[in-house]
Amino acid sequence: MISLCSRLPNMPTALAQRSSAISLHSAQGGNISFVIVQAQCGYYTTTSSEVQTKTSGGDFFQAADNMEGNFMTTAYQILTDSSCDMPASLAQELDISAAPLRVHFQGGEYENFLDGDPRSRLDMKAFYRALREGAPTSTTAVNPEGWAALMRPVLDSGRDVLVLAFSSGLSSTYSAAVSAAQELALQYPARKIRVIDTLCASMGQGLLIYHAVQRQRAGESLEQVANFVEENKLHLCHWFTVDNLMFLKRGGRISAATAVMGTMLKIKPVLHVDNLGHLVNVSKARGRKASIDAMAAKVGQSGIDPGNQVFFISHGDCREDAEYLAESLRRTYHPQDVVISYVGPVIGSHSGPGTLALFFLGTQR
Repeated sequence: MISLCSRLPNMPTALAQRSSAISLHSAQGGNISFVIVQAQCGYYTTTSSEVQTKTSGGDFFQAADNMEGNFMTTAYQILTDSSCDMPASLAQELDISAAPLRVHFQGGEYENFLDGDPRSRLDMKAFYRALREGAPTSTTAVNPEGWAALMRPVLDSGRDVLVLAFSSGLSSTYSAAVSAAQELALQYPARKIRVIDTLCASMGQGLLIYHAVQRQRAGESLEQVANFVEENKLHLCHWFTVDNLMFLKRGGRISAATAVMGTMLKIKPVLHVDNLGHLVNVSKARGRKASIDAMAAKVGQSGIDPGNQVFFISHGDCREDAEYLAESLRRTYHPQDVVISYVGPVIGSHSGPGTLALFFLGTQR
C-alpha cells in the first residue's frame, strides 16, 4: 500500500479536498494497472497503462497521465444514534457518528455520548451508583434538529447518508430521523438519504451497525447495505436479564406485585426484544447466575454459526457478570470476538443497574 501525495486526474474536487489518507493498491509490483484511492467519503478507482511511482525516504510521487477515473457508489456515510451503546473507540474505528439522546439527571440535562467519548460529562459508575440510591431520571429522544445537525455536514461533503436508528418500538428517535431526512431531501435533491428503523436496542443496534460497516468496507453500495440491514435486523437476537425488578415495574414492563414477589424469591427475568422492537419478558430463572447461563444457552439454541460470529455484551455497571458471560461464550462457542460495553444512561435509566444483555445473529429473535 503506497500513499499518494498528489491528486489523481478526474478525481472529484470535493473528494480531493477531503483525501487526507489516500491508498494505492498494486496487483503487480511497480507496474500498476488498477488504482484504488481510499478517502474519507468512499473509493475512487482508475485504470492506466502508464502509471509510475517512485519512493524516497517515505515520500511518494505519483505520475498519473492518461488516466480515466470512476467514482464508485460507496460514497456514503453510515450514521446512528447513541442508543447503539458501542464503545466510542469502536465507533471511531468504524467511522460511525452517533446523534446523542439525552438524560435528565440530578437537576441537569446530559447528552448520552458513547462510552469513552471525551465530550461526555457523565461518569457511568457514578450514574449507576446514583440509580441504586434512588435518583430519578428521565430521557429525551433525538429530535429532528439533532439529526439534521449530524446529516448536514455529510451531505455538504457530497456523500449520501444511511441512518440506522434506535427501535421505533422504544423511542421516537427513528421518526425524528425520518422528519429530518424529508426536510433535508428538499435542500439536497442530488443526495440520497435513507433511514432504517433497526428495531434494535443497545449493542444489538451496535452489532447490526458493525455488520453493515463490514459490508460497506467490502465495497457494497448504500442500497446493498440497506437491503442487508432490512433482511437481517430480525435475525439480530437481543437477550437481557436485570438485577432489580423495580426498574421494570417503573417502566410498566411488570406489575408491582410481580416485582415484589420476584424480588423476595430472587427470581430474575430473561427478556428479549421482539420483532416489533419491544422489550418482552420471556422466561424466569432462580438466581442471577442461572439467568446469565440461560442467556448463554440461547446462542446454542438459535445462533447462526457461532464460531464465526462476533458477540456484543452490554452491562449496567456489572462488569464482572459481563466477563463471566463472555468467558462462558468463549469456552462454549469459540467466537471470533466478544465486545463488552456499558448500557448507556438513556437505556440504563429504564433497565436499571445490573442489566446484562447479549447480542448475536440467530435464526430468529
